[in-house]
Amino acid sequence: MKYIDEYRDAKKAGQLVSLINKEATLPVYKIMEVCGTHTAAIRRFGIKSMLSDRIELISGPGCPVCVTSDGYLKNALSLASRKDIIITTYPDMLRVPAGGKSLETARSAGSDVRGVNSALDALDIARRLTKKEVVFLAVGFETTAPGTAIALETAKKEKLKNFSVYSAHKTIPEALIALGKDKELALNGFLLPGHVSAIIGVSGYAQVFKKLAKLALPSVITGFESSDILLAIYSIVKAVNSGRHILENEYTRIVQEKGNTRAKALLKKVFAQKDSVWRGLGVIKNSGLFVRAGYSEFDAQKRYSLKNEVKDTHASQGCLCADVLKGKIAPTQCPFFGKACTPQAPSGPCMVSREGTCRSYYEYNG
Repeated sequence: MKYIDEYRDAKKAGQLVSLINKEATLPVYKIMEVCGTHTAAIRRFGIKSMLSDRIELISGPGCPVCVTSDGYLKNALSLASRKDIIITTYPDMLRVPAGGKSLETARSAGSDVRGVNSALDALDIARRLTKKEVVFLAVGFETTAPGTAIALETAKKEKLKNFSVYSAHKTIPEALIALGKDKELALNGFLLPGHVSAIIGVSGYAQVFKKLAKLALPSVITGFESSDILLAIYSIVKAVNSGRHILENEYTRIVQEKGNTRAKALLKKVFAQKDSVWRGLGVIKNSGLFVRAGYSEFDAQKRYSLKNEVKDTHASQGCLCADVLKGKIAPTQCPFFGKACTPQAPSGPCMVSREGTCRSYYEYNG
């Protein structure tokens, strides 16, 4: 299959592995992938096992469901308890625990909670059930945010009175700055996410690139096949060896310099960037997408006077998901992993979503 088979060629992958291992002459190369799909691909293809022990691949906060704060989830559960409200959101969100509860347990107790594939699906429910308030819990990075923006635009155009959005959308570039400055992590480079980059383009990292230049953190946008990932690692290793700070686009078959300009314009029109709370990382400046005043009648936070999230209030109770999201530990270092915490009975969000690091480790021989 074009654009897949040629990037999964075992011979090419083997050649790249040899090149990487030959170039890896320093004691350690700490490279973080900030995309949950990359984490899953690295595990699925067995990339870690092929590379030199000098190459340390670290999973970052690339799972939007995982980084959504407890404060947001508790507000969502409060809304779900109301008989006049239908809660709609992506299926992964239903099982994320907060304070011993989840939207799934709320549904079992009688709340009207529905899994949907998009914000437009939630909009359809609002059109059909006009006597109910329909709230869409909007989570995700720049990849899913345009779909939410389209739903808000449509709701405004149609003058829907019973639809609103509770936004937890977050932006990746700002998180990179926080991670790059973390002296405990001491990263050497980033594998940048292909999906997000398809929206924001190479230019979307321009400001981050300038700020990370002082830290000499080479970064490469890459796809999700084995050769994509290996080629990006090779570029980073070479850049680290030579002390070069690079921003490269290896995923040129999908990602353009300016990205999706229509999607970016819509995001700017509908959302305002403000400080946002990330599980494990705390408050990151200007990393959240919040509904603009021009769409305030569809902003669930204002409509229902929901409390602002001011800090990461997650109480671990033994679950170390927050540390996994920071890249401080591997999932296997959590005492709950594979025991008290499994995909069937998750203790924390990192085991819920298929983009979650713990889930990837569990499914691919953690």
